[in-house]
Amino acid sequence: MAERNNRTVEARGSIPLTSTRMADTTRPLRSVEGAAVTLANWRVAPHNRWGLAHMREVVPSANVARDPDRVSPLRVDVHDGLADLEFAVDGRRRTVRSWMAESDGDGLLVLHDGVIVHEEYASTLTPVATHLLFSVTKSVTGVLAGLVVDRCGLSVDARVGEIIPEVASSGFGDATVRDLLDMRVSIDYDEIYDDSTGMMARYREAIGWLPPTDPANPPDLHGYLASMGRRDGRHGGAFRYLSPISDMLGWVCERAAGRPYAEMLSEWIWAPMGAWCSADIAVDRLGAPRTAGGLAATLRDMGRFTEMVRNGGVADGRQVVPASWIDDLLTGGDPEAWRGNEYESMLPPGGRYRSQWYLTDARGSQAVAVGIHGQWLWFDRDRAVTIVKVSSRPDASNDWSDVVEQAMFAAIASAVA
Repeated sequence: MAERNNRTVEARGSIPLTSTRMADTTRPLRSVEGAAVTLANWRVAPHNRWGLAHMREVVPSANVARDPDRVSPLRVDVHDGLADLEFAVDGRRRTVRSWMAESDGDGLLVLHDGVIVHEEYASTLTPVATHLLFSVTKSVTGVLAGLVVDRCGLSVDARVGEIIPEVASSGFGDATVRDLLDMRVSIDYDEIYDDSTGMMARYREAIGWLPPTDPANPPDLHGYLASMGRRDGRHGGAFRYLSPISDMLGWVCERAAGRPYAEMLSEWIWAPMGAWCSADIAVDRLGAPRTAGGLAATLRDMGRFTEMVRNGGVADGRQVVPASWIDDLLTGGDPEAWRGNEYESMLPPGGRYRSQWYLTDARGSQAVAVGIHGQWLWFDRDRAVTIVKVSSRPDASNDWSDVVEQAMFAAIASAVA
C-alpha cells in the first residue's frame, strides 16, 4: 500500500516549481446534495467537505514542489484500538471515533517518535489528497520566516514600511517584523468569520475567495493590505488575532528574500524535510500568496512538518530550520500580551503566542497550530507525540470544540506514549 501510494505521488512531483494553477471561478464546480459548488459557497457546509479537499479546482494556486529524490519514508506501526479510546470533557464521555464523526473530521494522523500509530480518512480524502489548512498556514509561515531571517538577513526589529515602501503610510508602516510574527499589530480590522458585508467580506473578495461585489474594494491582496488603516493602541502591545497580519508577514518574507513564497517553501522546507507530495498555496488574481490561510497539503506531509518543529527543526537527520529559531518559537512570547484576548480560554493559564504558534507553557512542552473549520497541528515534546487533524466543520470557530479537540489529543498522547 505504501509503495503504491509513493509511486503515485512521485508522478505528481513533475509539476514545475514556479507553476500556478488557474481555477475556473465562473462555472459550477460540482454538485453536492443537489446544489452546485461555486466560488461563493465552497467554504460553506455541506459544500466545504468537497471544497476543502479540492482547493486547487476552486481558486488559483501555486505549486509547492516536493523533491522525489528526497522523500523521507514514514514507518507505520498501528496502535490497535485507538479509534475506540475514551476521553471525557465535563463529564461527557466520547471516543476518538465518535468525536471524528461529531466534529466532521476528514482525517486524523498520530505519530509517536516519528512512527505512524494511527491514520484514518473520511469522505473522499486519501493519503495522497491535499486538504486546505486555513490558518495552520500561519504557523508554516512563521517557520519559513525563520529561514528568511537566517538566510537573507531579515531583522525582526525592522519596520515593515522600510521593507515594503508601498505600505509605509498604512496601518502596518511602523510595525516591526516581530510585531507581525507575534500578532501584536494595531490595524483597523475585525476578524468576524460570519461577516458577509463588512471587513472580512472585503478581505475575502480581495484575495479572490468570494466573487467581487464592490468596485471600490481593492481587487488584490497587496492592494488591500496597503489600504488598511491604524487603530488606537500601540504596536507591540496586546495580542490580537487578525489574518491580514500573517499575509503581510508573507509579503515581507518575499520582499526580503526576493523570491516567491511557494519557491522558498519548496526549496527550504518541503523538499529537505522529505515531503511525500507536492502542496499548494492559494494566490490572488495577481499571484500574491495567501500566507495567512491558503496552504493545502496531505495529512502525512503535515505530520512530517510538525515532527520537524517538535524535533527542533530537524527532519530525517537534517537541520532544515535553524534550531535557534525553533527554540525561540517554543520558549519565547509574552504571557502578558496573551492575557485577556478572546482566544485565551483555548490555552491553559500561562499560555503564549510566538511566531504564529500557540504555546501551552513557558518551556514549550506543547505547541498548537489551528485553522478554522477544524484544522489542527498539535505536538507534545515530553511524550514525543505529534497529531494532525483536518475537518470540514460547518462552523468556522467554536470554543467548545477547541476544548474537546485538545482533550482528545491529550488522551491520545497518554495512550500511545
